[in-house]
Amino acid sequence: MTDPIQAFMQANGLAQPAFAPDSRHHGLPLAQTTLPDGREVVFVTRRFLPPPENFARLATVTVVAGDRLDNLSAQHLGAAEPNWRLADANGAMLPEALVAEVGRLLAITLPEGVPAPGGAGDVR
Repeated sequence: MTDPIQAFMQANGLAQPAFAPDSRHHGLPLAQTTLPDGREVVFVTRRFLPPPENFARLATVTVVAGDRLDNLSAQHLGAAEPNWRLADANGAMLPEALVAEVGRLLAITLPEGVPAPGGAGDVR
């Protein structure tokens, strides 16, 4: 059985996004290169970290021994998979660095560009 959305997109010449809307890579274009041996390789183009000031802070948590980013994400964002949102909101190129130092403060935020409820809030 064909997915009706995919069928519609194919029938109308629309490309399916390479990544789901909740992916860190959603909306990034794909590029293609040819390797010296002639193989074609498709890759995701470079992604830049968004400015931390683009995030409305909901809370601040202190890293304790044994913390893991996926667990913090599950606890504060409702699921482990969007742990990249914590990395983005805290300006971390290497997400694992966020939990490497006990006592570090981490911002728990809304997604980038989503304003705090009521239009106010602690925006970094």
